[in-house]
Amino acid sequence: MAVYIFTALTFLTILIGGLFSIKFKKNINLILGFSAGLLFGLFALEIIPEIFNLSLASNIDIFYPMLALVSGFLVFHILEKTFLVHDNHEGSYQKHQHPSVGLVSAILLIIHSFLDGVGMGVGFKISTGLGVAVAIAVIGHAFSDGLNTGSLMLLNKNSARKTFAMVAINALAPVLGVLSVRFFNLSSGFLLIYLGFFAGIILYISLEDILPEAHSGDSSWKTLALTVLGVLFILGLSIIS
Repeated sequence: MAVYIFTALTFLTILIGGLFSIKFKKNINLILGFSAGLLFGLFALEIIPEIFNLSLASNIDIFYPMLALVSGFLVFHILEKTFLVHDNHEGSYQKHQHPSVGLVSAILLIIHSFLDGVGMGVGFKISTGLGVAVAIAVIGHAFSDGLNTGSLMLLNKNSARKTFAMVAINALAPVLGVLSVRFFNLSSGFLLIYLGFFAGIILYISLEDILPEAHSGDSSWKTLALTVLGVLFILGLSIIS
């Protein structure tokens, strides 16, 4: 019963985060500043330590997840620039914003949310205590998952309707992840490669896409402060969990 309660809370938290980004899209620079801090904090304080811990526990060479990290960074870079070249080949280069880039970013975050659900389901399979601990960690960054999904869609000129649709799918993803555990289990090796690849994408999105855009146009000390606050928020979650 507990797994379903925490799954429902995860769903609602992601949805609220996404709706927040849509509701306050006029303050998109401030939201993007906070999102950049959240994503960079997630990369440095959550995913990278988890990669090293899992690598040691599984006795798997750290070289492979790090290679996956580099691959994730380059693959997303190539995908984004491919979309941009296609979009702008007939005219001069404008702001690097394109709806397809937002969709790709959102889909990757949805995959991450799905695997969060898988982790939650596996935790509850082992024990209720472990399941609750994993669920708290997942719910802790669920708001930022929804916020980042909405922000990336809006940043890349997607409509509010499309943005809400992707946020709703993101909210549903961990639910499906929890349910899928009944049918399969993920190996440590797969998780390591996935985490490395995802870390490379997160690093690219936070530093190459969101951060420059957050500090363009209406950038201010508030944007800077919110970027730092985003990192501190993830730091607090890391310490608690």
